[in-house]
Amino acid sequence: MGEKIRVGVVGVGKLGRLHVSLLREIPSVELAGIFDSNPERLHEVAREWDVRAFSSLSELTGAVEAAVVAVPTQEHARVAEPLLNANRHIFVEKPVTTTLAEADTLIALAREKGLKFQVGHIERFNPAFLALRGEKLRPLFIESHRLASFDPRGTDVAVVLDLMIHDIDLILSLVKSPVAALDATGVAVVSQQADIANARIRFENGCVANLTASRISLKRMRKMRLFQKNVYLTLDFLEKQAEIYRLVGEGEEPPPQALAFGSIENGPVRKRVLYEKRTEEGVNALKEELTAFVDSILKDREPPVTGEDGRKALDVALQIMRQVEKHQKLYR
Repeated sequence: MGEKIRVGVVGVGKLGRLHVSLLREIPSVELAGIFDSNPERLHEVAREWDVRAFSSLSELTGAVEAAVVAVPTQEHARVAEPLLNANRHIFVEKPVTTTLAEADTLIALAREKGLKFQVGHIERFNPAFLALRGEKLRPLFIESHRLASFDPRGTDVAVVLDLMIHDIDLILSLVKSPVAALDATGVAVVSQQADIANARIRFENGCVANLTASRISLKRMRKMRLFQKNVYLTLDFLEKQAEIYRLVGEGEEPPPQALAFGSIENGPVRKRVLYEKRTEEGVNALKEELTAFVDSILKDREPPVTGEDGRKALDVALQIMRQVEKHQKLYR
């Protein structure tokens, strides 16, 4: 395989256009072209970015080694399956599919053919989350808030699949334990689907996560707080930074960049309180995940967010949605 991967983009709406613009900046990518079922939009984007416009999915498939699938979620399986059958690597935006059965089909196909299958859970590449690399994370309680202002464009799906699934994926990647119990509630305020939802997830290892997502808030917020023995971490995905407060005993070597924040009596032992602020400078999360996808092909390694990861997040999201629907029926 050459040093560059021929990549195409299927679906050039708002997010697909961003993929097109950033793929052009990755040295290991040759942007082969784009396809969209809307001819007007297809040719508009082709002119804007000076890329080839293919007249069909099959025509694009014949010209690429890999494809980014950025069509509406309900079309993911229909587009991704023929790409995999044609031995093309795929990057599929989140949520991976609308059903677990569709996800299973794609995962099985990719595994059978030895193809790379990455899911676009972009917050894994947010500088705030990347800043935790190397940190020993064993959270016992997690709290997340993902609040957005109202946008009619996103109301075709429930807020759980639209927003909360970001935090579901992050939490599953951190906890790495099966779900033991789950409870959720939600309210449809301005649309036919839940616009605000809360879920409480208990894992078999004892960790509990409390998630809130809303798309009818006046102020935007994307924060996550992690609590574990002697450590409190807060991640701000909008500000793209992480803050860490930790207790360190006498004789323990503190991180070199940590600032002393006082001390506290912890039983018979006095411990210092240390503070760090971290980020990853110069990171564009979308470009970072696309680069990781291409690198997984060139270096023949597992993508950082696999099809299986996407399925796990979808599974939990669908369980939450069933709980929300059950709650709504009870209290109508």
